[in-house]
Amino acid sequence: MKLPKLILTDIDGVWTDGGMYYDQTGNEWKKFHTYDSAGVLLAHKFGIPVGIITGEDTEIVNRRAKKLKVDYLFQGVKNKLEVVESIAKQLNISLSDIAYIGDDINDIAVLKCAGFAGVPASAPEYIRTLATVPLQKKGGEGVFREFVERIILEGKSPQEILNVYISNIH
Repeated sequence: MKLPKLILTDIDGVWTDGGMYYDQTGNEWKKFHTYDSAGVLLAHKFGIPVGIITGEDTEIVNRRAKKLKVDYLFQGVKNKLEVVESIAKQLNISLSDIAYIGDDINDIAVLKCAGFAGVPASAPEYIRTLATVPLQKKGGEGVFREFVERIILEGKSPQEILNVYISNIH
């Protein structure tokens, strides 16, 4: 399988369960699954940059992206396709070279034109019909990692997959 040249992702409903948590003092909380960090690590191991494009604009996402050394971060985005087209132009790649995972209405345009389209199992059925890479996990359960592994490690044996990850440790 041909590898993408860029992997892009939404956050809420993909890296999180889509819940918005607030406490009585005005703090906002998001729960991220640690498995998704391995997806970023794997993409980088294969020289594939990773970017986050989200309609939300929070320090929480900024901190997570920084911690994982995500290559691109776009927050507060109203038109995700415009951002994706801009990145593709900057990198001199086509939209078919891009892998994108999203879960809702604001992801439809990108899912329809990306070369690799992933949608968590928890997304509405009409959004799931846009997926070209089948996924079983729900948002917030490590679905980003599943998406990256399906794209990069497809067809590899369990031992080959272990070797890819073990080679990162040493």
